[in-house]
Amino acid sequence: MATSDSNMLLNYVPVYVMLPLGVVNVDNVFEDPDGLKEQLLQLRAAGVDGVMVDVWWGIIELKGPKQYDWRAYRSLFQLVQECGLTLQAIMSFHQCGGNVGDIVNIPIPQWVLDIGESNHDIFYTNRSGTRTKEYLTVGVDNEPIFHGRTAIEIYSDYMKSFRENMSDFLESGLIIDIEVGLGPAGELRYPSYPQSQGWEFPGIGEFQCYDKYLKADFKAAVARAGHPEWELPDDAGKYNDVPESTGFFKSNGTYVTEKGKFFLTWYSNKLLNHGDQILDEANKAFLGCKVKLAIKVSGIHWWYKVENHAAELTAGYYNLNDRDGYRPIARMLSRHHAILNFTCLEMRDSEQPSDAKSGPQELVQQVLSGGWREDIRVAGENALPRYDATAYNQIILNARPQGVNNNGPPKLSMFGVTYLRLSDDLLQKSNFNIFKKFVLKMRADQDYCANPQKYNHAITPLKPSAPKIPIEVLLEATKPTLPFPWLPETDMKVDG
Repeated sequence: MATSDSNMLLNYVPVYVMLPLGVVNVDNVFEDPDGLKEQLLQLRAAGVDGVMVDVWWGIIELKGPKQYDWRAYRSLFQLVQECGLTLQAIMSFHQCGGNVGDIVNIPIPQWVLDIGESNHDIFYTNRSGTRTKEYLTVGVDNEPIFHGRTAIEIYSDYMKSFRENMSDFLESGLIIDIEVGLGPAGELRYPSYPQSQGWEFPGIGEFQCYDKYLKADFKAAVARAGHPEWELPDDAGKYNDVPESTGFFKSNGTYVTEKGKFFLTWYSNKLLNHGDQILDEANKAFLGCKVKLAIKVSGIHWWYKVENHAAELTAGYYNLNDRDGYRPIARMLSRHHAILNFTCLEMRDSEQPSDAKSGPQELVQQVLSGGWREDIRVAGENALPRYDATAYNQIILNARPQGVNNNGPPKLSMFGVTYLRLSDDLLQKSNFNIFKKFVLKMRADQDYCANPQKYNHAITPLKPSAPKIPIEVLLEATKPTLPFPWLPETDMKVDG
C-alpha cells in the first residue's frame, strides 16, 4: 500500500516510460492516437510520472534544409499533456534501424543522404572503408558542407525550431527534459558495433575514424605532437574479434604504447568536444526554459573485466583499470547543468555469458559514482526489455544504491529512471502487475506525487552554460577513484 510521508517522499525516484519507436511514423503521421491514449491512461493510473519520446530529425526536417514540420509531434504532445504525464523529448539526430531492438526504420533526412552520395566521408568509416549512415561523423561538426551549414549549425537550428514550435508545451511544464542526441542510438559514442555490418555480441567492435576529415585531424594532431610518422591503428582487428587476437588489444599491445595512448586520447577527446559543443548550442536554444538538458552514455559492459576494455575503447570510452573514461564526460556535463543518462541498469554480471567478460554491475557503479562525484544528476534506463522481478530489483538497487532513508533524502539516488519501452507485452496483465509494483517501490512506497518540489526535483529556468573547461582539467578526472559502496540487494524489492 502506498502512503504519504514527507521524509519518505524525499526517496522518490520518478519513473518514465519510453514510447514506441514509430509512434510518429516515417511519413510524419501520428498513426494511432486512440490506441496510445488508452495505453497512456494505463501508465498514468499505474503511477508513472511521464514518458520519453524520440523526436526524429529524419521525420521533422525531411523535406529539405530548415523545412521543419512539427504538426504530428504537436498532436502527440497535446495527448501526453491531456493524459496528465510529463515528457522527456530526445533530439534524435541519428537513424532509427540497425541497433538492438530497432523494429522501425527512420533514416536521417534524404537531402543529407544525397550529400553523402557525392561525399561519402560525411559518415563514420571503419578501417576497411565501410560507412555507417546512422549519424554524421564528428569530423564534419564544423564543416559548412550542408548547403552552407555545418553539422553543429544543423543541430542548433533544429533545437531552436523545436523551442519556437513547442513553446506552449515548454511553458506549461509538460516538457521537463531535453535529451540531446550525440551519436548512434542517441548515445555519445562512435558506431563501433553496428549489427548492420555483421557485428555480433560480444565482438570488440572497430574504430570509426577513417573518414577523410578525422584522418586529416589526426594527421595534424600527430604533427603538432612531434610524431608525424604515427598513423591511425591498423592492428585493431575486426568487429567480431576477441581482444587477444589483435595486436592493438593483446596483453602489452599497441594500446599501452605511447602511440596507442596518444591515439586513444585523441579519439575519446573528439567525442568529449563534440558533446560539449552541441550542449553549448542546446543551452542557447533552451536558455530560460524550465527544462533540464541530458545526454545518453552507452553501457558497453562486454570486455569490461579484462585489462584492455576493448569494446569500450572502440566506442570512444577510453576507460581502463587505471584510467576513468567516464568521469571526464560527467565533468564536461557539469558546466551545462546537464544530466548523465546511463543504460544497462537492469543487468547483472551472472546473467552474461562468461566468455564476454562482462561487468555491467561494476560499470554502472563506476559511471554513476563518477557522476555523483562531479556533483551532476544521474539518470538511467534498462538496455533490453525485461518483465521479471530480478531485473526490476536491480534497477531499484542502482536507483538508490544505499537504500532508502526514513528521515530524509537518501545518501545517493538517481534523478529518474526511464523504462524501455511501452508495448503490448508490458501491458499484459501479469507483466503490468509487477511493473506497477516496481513503480511503487521506486517511489519508496509513497503515493504518486505531482509536485516534484516535494522530492527535491523542482525544475528551474535553464541557466547559461559555465565557461568552457580546458581539456587538461577535464582529463584530470581520468584519475580512478573507488565507486561508492552499493548494498548487495535493494531494500525495496518488488517481490519482497
